[in-house]
Amino acid sequence: MTSLAPPAPRGRTTTSAQGGRSGSVAWLAAPAFLMFLAFAVVPLIGVLVLSFTQWDGIGDIHAAGFDSWRSVLSDPGLVHALWVTFLIMALSWAFQTPLSLLIGVYLAAQSRYREILAVIYFVPLLLSSAALAITYKALLDPNFGLGAGLGIPLLQQDWLGRDNLALGVLVFVVSWQFIPFHSLIYQSAVRQIPKTMFEASEIDGAGRLRQFFSITLPQLKYTVITSSTLMVVGSLTFFDLIFVLTGGGPGDATRALALDMYKRGFQASLMGPASAIAVILVLVGLGLALLLRRIGGRDATESQMEGV
Repeated sequence: MTSLAPPAPRGRTTTSAQGGRSGSVAWLAAPAFLMFLAFAVVPLIGVLVLSFTQWDGIGDIHAAGFDSWRSVLSDPGLVHALWVTFLIMALSWAFQTPLSLLIGVYLAAQSRYREILAVIYFVPLLLSSAALAITYKALLDPNFGLGAGLGIPLLQQDWLGRDNLALGVLVFVVSWQFIPFHSLIYQSAVRQIPKTMFEASEIDGAGRLRQFFSITLPQLKYTVITSSTLMVVGSLTFFDLIFVLTGGGPGDATRALALDMYKRGFQASLMGPASAIAVILVLVGLGLALLLRRIGGRDATESQMEGV
């Protein structure tokens, strides 16, 4: 009597298949990892090493120990640059987030011309920050700008020559450029919210305002975290816009940390202190990103499943 061979165990086949898939995924991720290593990790290590040296950008590099760090941390200009950086960050976030959210919710409800509006809203992000700075600098010129041409006294102020006005103009230009981008993020997130939630709320008698605060806003919690992270971390790298529009002035009113790094490194030829400021920028950005992630609480993949 012949006996049948026992079936092959499925666990081994599954394990080998999973191992093959893991190996293929690792090979696919290798180029991205190498790019990240070459253009992010290695330069960061190089900047960290330079912060302990003395170099003018041209001659020989000499070890300086903690001299660069001591000079930077004891300089009152660092505290001022940090204050200006956080002020620009806070004001731009407070201005961009509500407007981006409202515009995104509005666009999500408009099925007509949605694609055309999405393309138009993305145009400001494609424009060069330096070109935008030159344009607004010309428009706000008190003698030859838009206010002088139209004869409007309100626009004929010295917008870039007074501390508060210059900071306000800077925040406005940043918001004008990036609000459309964040609006598209919110529009996409709103369209992922199940329509059954709104239909159920309508049956219960909830109006548009109640739906926004009870359904839309809670469902966009993690989208707000993501958008805020992009705003906050991105505000640390504002350089070209500030450099062209105000040059850090009037005085040092708009001298942010990135601009301070440039002036120390490329105008004063102090690469050691400039590298120390670069490391501080990285640490501040990393700390803020981790803080926002912790505020989010749970994994962001659960954001759109909340309440379903």
